[in-house]
Amino acid sequence: MPISRRAVLRAPFIAPLLGHPARAAGPVTFTDALGREVRLKAPPERIAVCFNYEEFTAVGGAAAWSKVVGMSKTLWSEWRPAVFRRYAAAIPSLTTMPDVGNTEDGNFSLEKLLSLRPDVVLLAEWSFIALGAEVGRLEALGIPVVVIDYNAQVPARHVASTLALGAVTGEMDRARALADLYMAKLREIQRRTQGAPVRKVYVELGQGGADVVGNTYWKGMWGRILDLIGAENIAAGKLAGAGGWGPLNPEYVLAANPDAVFIAGSSWVNRPAAVLTGFDADIATTRARLAPYARRQGWPGLAAIRNGALQAVEHGLCRALFDYTAIAYMAKALHPDRFSDLDPVAELREYHARFMPVAFDGCWMARLAPVAA
Repeated sequence: MPISRRAVLRAPFIAPLLGHPARAAGPVTFTDALGREVRLKAPPERIAVCFNYEEFTAVGGAAAWSKVVGMSKTLWSEWRPAVFRRYAAAIPSLTTMPDVGNTEDGNFSLEKLLSLRPDVVLLAEWSFIALGAEVGRLEALGIPVVVIDYNAQVPARHVASTLALGAVTGEMDRARALADLYMAKLREIQRRTQGAPVRKVYVELGQGGADVVGNTYWKGMWGRILDLIGAENIAAGKLAGAGGWGPLNPEYVLAANPDAVFIAGSSWVNRPAAVLTGFDADIATTRARLAPYARRQGWPGLAAIRNGALQAVEHGLCRALFDYTAIAYMAKALHPDRFSDLDPVAELREYHARFMPVAFDGCWMARLAPVAA
């Protein structure tokens, strides 16, 4: 979204889906992330979860997985294995959960899904789009589809998705608490950044390491997060295609001369040069993987490098219910004087302690230069 629409993005958000009973005995009706009305004949006992596993867990609790009959497993177990291992230790059924495939790898199996007889299917928006007519086939068979979307970084969708998960799991009180927490944190961050000097920012996916120009983002995920905090995203308007993501020309990045650079890392497998963040990372390793970016051709002259504003941040935090922690981290990196009392890592630790069955550890956010430097 172009930066000129910052004022629109900063407008107050109205939370949808008010008034649901905490636990309904009969039919349950609610609205999903796309504004689609979903009607369940009764609270579901057989659920298929095809993405947003941590959000499902945060809202429903570990006990909600006892009702899950199938999932798109590799998106969690192979894309984010360090995360999956911890959740599987806390929720053993995850290790033997039937896999229905996924649209990203092109192996989603409608037949396998139907064989599991789900009462409801939870899909990310991109899977909903990819499945096309097969969604109609599911619904014609009496299996409601619920679209969950945290990727777009539209706050109203965050809220709608969270409350939809509450309706599906029967945990509306917990869902409302999480939705309220997210909105309160986001509004506070935006209050603090209101009127702050505009900083130019570049975000790059650090999957291939410094020798590979990774994707950057404009219309969703990191791109929308930059809009939400009033930063100037150097990728805005520079990426072709509806998705709003892809690599930028290295010469353009040098010419744009960003004030801050964030490299999105994770715990990808078989990616020895990737910026390592998350549960399996320690700050020394994260910084060691981040350091080669500062030595890229032409990068020592960037304002971001000269000012020590090269950062790593966990990529999973650009499409999560608890992404307000990454939003706070980025806002603090750009405006440290306005966030001196805020500790985003402590916020992430507290979120896990309150809502997750796994303890927080590792390195999820880090500046290449020590803070005191």
